[in-house]
Amino acid sequence: MTPFERHHRRHRKMGPIGRFVRARLRRRIFAWFAGGIVVTALLTSFVFMVLGKVQEPVWQRSMDRGTAWIGAQFARDWKDPAAREAFARRTAEQMELNLELRDASGNGMLSVGDDCGRRAFEVPVTEAGQLLGTVRGCFQHAPTFAWRWAVGLFFAIGMLWLASGKVARRLARPLDELTTVVKRIGGGDLKARAELSCREPDELGVVADAINDMAARIEKQLADQRELLAAVSHELRTPLARVRIISEIARDTGATPRTYDDLDREVEEMDALVGQLLASSRLDFGVITARELSVRDVVNRAVERAGLPVRALEVEGEGDRLTGDATLLQRALANLLDNAKKHAGGVEQLRVVLRGDRVSFEVLDRGPGLPEGGEAALFEKFQRQTDDQGTSEGLGLGLSLVRRIAKAHGGTVWARTRDGGGAVFGFDVAVAPAAASPVAASVPA
Repeated sequence: MTPFERHHRRHRKMGPIGRFVRARLRRRIFAWFAGGIVVTALLTSFVFMVLGKVQEPVWQRSMDRGTAWIGAQFARDWKDPAAREAFARRTAEQMELNLELRDASGNGMLSVGDDCGRRAFEVPVTEAGQLLGTVRGCFQHAPTFAWRWAVGLFFAIGMLWLASGKVARRLARPLDELTTVVKRIGGGDLKARAELSCREPDELGVVADAINDMAARIEKQLADQRELLAAVSHELRTPLARVRIISEIARDTGATPRTYDDLDREVEEMDALVGQLLASSRLDFGVITARELSVRDVVNRAVERAGLPVRALEVEGEGDRLTGDATLLQRALANLLDNAKKHAGGVEQLRVVLRGDRVSFEVLDRGPGLPEGGEAALFEKFQRQTDDQGTSEGLGLGLSLVRRIAKAHGGTVWARTRDGGGAVFGFDVAVAPAAASPVAASVPA
């Protein structure tokens, strides 16, 4: 069962709360925005209510002043029925009020307009501290500020709600796309790529680029490994076939010293192919065992294994210590020496130069030199060189491994034509231990 199947299985077993927590990011962001809007609206209403209780609002003070003025005006004309009725009708018309006048005992005296019911406000009419009567009144049309405020609040909440959905969608959409791409890559579709526009947030763009780079590197690495395995398998068939033929001939005619020499040569070729494959795999996975080495011991072993005379080795400079992977450095030197032997008429000299914080290794060959402008291409993977007869031999992996080993040790490679004939292939490495760390070795081919 894949991790995604286990995730969905756990998701189905969750309750409603658990499913909400693990729901799509877009819904969760929208829910948090919407909840924040509702809570903000409730808190705002509560604050206005508290302020209304603590401090009398402006409209209430205006209302109190208006009712006090009405009471004073009615007190002036209260004892004159005609003037009192005229003022009541004029006030009701101008201020759009329903008025009811009552005496001090509560008996009705005059009614202008409809009955107010519970909406009425009462204004006492006094003179010299003595109650003359009361005026009950209300607006002919109910005040509209309350429902207008409610409509405005509802409209604002609705707009914020829609904006929250838009923001949630805007934030979650690129993450949804990245999740889909990652699932496709995890399912084996290494051609899946995240396609985010330049308008996306910078952080998401960086993540998308990193995912695309990761997928591209994995795809290239797998393709290179498949190509390498196919090439190694093909190349191994040739020495194995020759070993089989040598074995059959020895069985029929008897073994001779030459038979054993032929077998040794084929075994060495197969060993070299397997060594190339193992070195490439170690570099792919960053498996480097760095330890302190003797430079002279490393090059002496390389000369001895290549069957070269001691005079072919030249060491310049002071010092003898180097921190690196002995197996990989031996492989790099063996590849350079083997390249000169197979494709350049043999090795003339192995030169080692120690200079402070770097060590360089150069192989001088006896070949015709290098084509102008083609030096860099020689270190590319699967670039096969031709021998003196114009035929290609090997995997075309040797020099590319030299470059990768040098880079893993903090160095570079080079190739140039020598004055007077021949060519120089070389690489250098850093002496510092940090240059040989596994992290530095984890580099693309």
